[in-house]
Amino acid sequence: MNTRLLEPGKLDGIGWFTFETLKRITRDHPGVHFIFIFDHGYPGEVIFQDNITPVVLKPRTRHPFLWYLWFQCRIPALLKKLKPDLFLSPDGFLPLRSEIPAVAVIHDINFEHRPGDLPWLAGKFYRYYFPKYAREATRIVTVSEYSRRDIINHYEVPEEKVDLAYNGAGEHYHPITGERAAEVRNHYTGGAPYFVFVGSIHPRKNITNLLKAFQLFRDECRDNYRMILVGEQFFLTKKMNEQLERMKNRKDVIFTGRLNPEQLNDVLGAAWAMTFVPFFEGFGIPLLEAMRCDIPVIASNVTSLPEIAGDAAIYADPNSVGSIRDAMVRIVREEGLRQALIEKGRERRKQFSWDHTAAMLWESIGKVLDKNA
Repeated sequence: MNTRLLEPGKLDGIGWFTFETLKRITRDHPGVHFIFIFDHGYPGEVIFQDNITPVVLKPRTRHPFLWYLWFQCRIPALLKKLKPDLFLSPDGFLPLRSEIPAVAVIHDINFEHRPGDLPWLAGKFYRYYFPKYAREATRIVTVSEYSRRDIINHYEVPEEKVDLAYNGAGEHYHPITGERAAEVRNHYTGGAPYFVFVGSIHPRKNITNLLKAFQLFRDECRDNYRMILVGEQFFLTKKMNEQLERMKNRKDVIFTGRLNPEQLNDVLGAAWAMTFVPFFEGFGIPLLEAMRCDIPVIASNVTSLPEIAGDAAIYADPNSVGSIRDAMVRIVREEGLRQALIEKGRERRKQFSWDHTAAMLWESIGKVLDKNA
C-alpha cells in the first residue's frame, strides 16, 4: 500500500481517505499481511494493527521528478522483491513496469479540465501520467459518480473497471453548544457571526470569487459578518491576495491556516454557514463535516457537489460572483431557510461514512484478489 500521504497533522482529502480506509481495512482483516510503503519516517499512530509492516522508501516525493523516481524506479524494485498479491495506491499514482495487480484510487481528474490551476510542471505530469495509470490499473476506485463517469469517458476505460466508494467525514465532528459557539466567535471574530470556508487554498477552490462575493454581501447587507478561511495557502494565490488588498472589508477576512480536528470542529460549529464554491471538486468532504456540525451549506452547482449535498445546500454558480453573493444574502435574510438546511443536512449526512468507504474499497480489492486466486 502506498502510504506516502499518511502524515497526521498534514492530512488533506486524499490523506484522510487513506487514513480512514486503511485504519478500518487493516482492523477488519487481521489474517491479511499489509505492507505500508512510506517515503518518510512514519509516526507509530498510523501503524494501526499488528498485521502491518512499515517500509520506508526514500527519497521524499516532493516534486514531479521525485514522483517519477519513486513510482517508476523505487516502487517496482520493491514490488519485485516482496511479490505481494496486490498494490493499492490511494492517491492514484502507479508503477508502470510492474506485473503486480494494482488498484488505483483516482479521486478526480480536475487537471484535465482546469490545467491552469496547477503549477506548470505538476499539471503536465498529471496530464501525461494519469491516463497511463488509468489504463495500467487492474481496477480503479473513485469517490463520486461524477468522477466515475468523467474517468470512464475521458480515459476511455471500461465502465466495469471503475468502482465507486463515496468519502465519509470524521466521526469526531459534532454540533457544539450555544455557549461554546459564543466562546469560539469571541475568539476568532470578536463575537461577530461568520461564514467559513475549509480547504487547501489554491485557484481551483475559487477563493478570489468568494472574497468578491463577500464584499458585495457586506455592501448590500451592512451586517457585521466576517469570513473565516481555514487551510494552508498552497500555490498560485497571487490573484487572491490582490483581491484581498482591494477589499474595503479586508480586515473582516480571517485566515486561520491549518487547524487540528478539534479546532476545526469548533470553527465549523460556531459558523453561520459554510461557503464552499470551488470550480471543480471530486467529492467535497467539507460539506459533510459542516453537516455533521449542524451548519448549513452554500455549495457550487457544478461537478460532484450537487450529487453529494443533494437537497441540503443552497447552490451558487462558482463563475458568478453575484450568484455566490445572492446565496449568502438568502441564508442571512430568508426566514427559516437556515434551520431547514440544517435539518436536511442531518438526513443527508447519514448516507456517507468511512465504514462504508472502507467496505467498498475492500470489495474492489477483493475483485482483483478473487480473479487472481
